[in-house]
Amino acid sequence: MAEAGESWPRTLAEQDDEREATWRERALNAGDALKTAHAEILTQRTRVCELRGEIRNLRAEWTEEAIQRITTENTTLKQRVRQLTAGNRTLDDRLQAARSNLRFQDRRLADLEARVAEPGSAT
Repeated sequence: MAEAGESWPRTLAEQDDEREATWRERALNAGDALKTAHAEILTQRTRVCELRGEIRNLRAEWTEEAIQRITTENTTLKQRVRQLTAGNRTLDDRLQAARSNLRFQDRRLADLEARVAEPGSAT
């Protein structure tokens, strides 16, 4: 009993030390995690501020008047592209017609040359 009585307080003390060490380790881990979280939050806040500044700068560059002018120019350019495309189609059609006429004229010329060159046609 005396031996058991003496070891019992030691066992309780050892268990308390183990529990305290576990809690101390958890507290240190939580402290490290908190530092990491604060650093990440600071990094993200800094990035958000930078992005807000970029947005503000972009808005400042484009006034309503400039946006309207660019939109008008864009519309004008689209109309010009449509006109040039239609003109290009017309020119392509004319080119095809001219090539067709040239082929017809070449055939007719070859036919006339053949008639002139025939020996029996000199009557």
